[in-house]
Amino acid sequence: MRIAVISAPAQPGSIPDYVNALAKGMASMGHQVDILDAWTENGIRLPAYKYIAVSAEAVSLFGGKMPDALPKMLSAGSGLIGIKGAAFLKKTGPFTTKALGNLMRAMEKEGMLVNWSEIILNAPQAESLGKRIGA
Repeated sequence: MRIAVISAPAQPGSIPDYVNALAKGMASMGHQVDILDAWTENGIRLPAYKYIAVSAEAVSLFGGKMPDALPKMLSAGSGLIGIKGAAFLKKTGPFTTKALGNLMRAMEKEGMLVNWSEIILNAPQAESLGKRIGA
């Protein structure tokens, strides 16, 4: 299966280690995986994927707000209606569950079917979660 893993860290920069581990787990199960950075990619390629996994971090510890780059990327990929997806959020503070809800709402707003959501604690856990995609 062709999978896009969207990395949306709180601040622009390099791809976090847990996102690479998530993609590694998916690839180990035979999937074709591409990591897309929400801060640098425009999202036009998203409709070409069969499954989209979004891995994000909340911008603040208390608000649960998503990075501004994420909704821009998802809305640019018009044609996401009906595409299955997973929402993964890096645990950052006491309102992580609220932030995960905000992430899923952002994905569903674009018409995606979010069929899985998890809170990521570390890279080894992310890799084991990646191995469960499509299983």
